[in-house]
Amino acid sequence: MVVAGLLFLAFAYLAVGQAAANRNGAQTAADAAALAAALDTRDQLAGKWVEDVLDPTQWHDIFHGDVEGLVDSCWRADQLAAQNDAEAYCQPDGPLAYTVDAQTNKTVGDSIVPGNEAKQSTESATAVIEPLCTFPGEDVGDGVLPELTCEDGVVWELDPDDLTDLPDPEDLFDVHLAD
Repeated sequence: MVVAGLLFLAFAYLAVGQAAANRNGAQTAADAAALAAALDTRDQLAGKWVEDVLDPTQWHDIFHGDVEGLVDSCWRADQLAAQNDAEAYCQPDGPLAYTVDAQTNKTVGDSIVPGNEAKQSTESATAVIEPLCTFPGEDVGDGVLPELTCEDGVVWELDPDDLTDLPDPEDLFDVHLAD
């Protein structure tokens, strides 16, 4: 009787472990997918900033994600979820965030808990893009670009005649999972 009870407990712990591992896989897929979509959008925004670096009147809109011509980055969420053996359901959450629900392709599998064999795990994650830089107003003289003050007090003094040393996308925007 004791041995049967211990075996039952062992199988029960195994079933819980299988479910937890599957759920962790879904969370990993959701996190990676949301971050991938946000990183793609961050790179597009940084590219738009480089295109319009000589027109500071456009900077405010770019740093707030209000830009024409951005491509929906949910394709990157789908791609990353597939690499994590899951399916992504991606939704832009405003111009600077993505929410992804990921469902594992694998099921929990056979266990002593009846009815769970075909269950898949679903988890959700939201990634946000935050501008890291500020700049003075749009009233700048011809041929003069405003200083770009970024995180940790880094100041980019931009010379319109020499734009070889521009901030990278990660200098302009932070991408992270929302709490």
